[in-house]
Amino acid sequence: MINPDERVATPGQVVTFERNDITFTGKVIPSQCQRSVIVDLTIMDNLDEIDFEYDRTVVAHTNYRIID
Repeated sequence: MINPDERVATPGQVVTFERNDITFTGKVIPSQCQRSVIVDLTIMDNLDEIDFEYDRTVVAHTNYRIID
């Protein structure tokens, strides 16, 4: 399980989060969201194998960890 950060990610940073028992990694892209970030998942090598419906998703600030 991911232990969320207390920090807020900014565009360009890489974050990790879990959804449906799958760990995702993506790059934060610019948005006007105040309580969440939009994450571009196309940096994941195995995104096609996971069969996730979209290549971007919204993640609340309380649900991710900044890794880069």
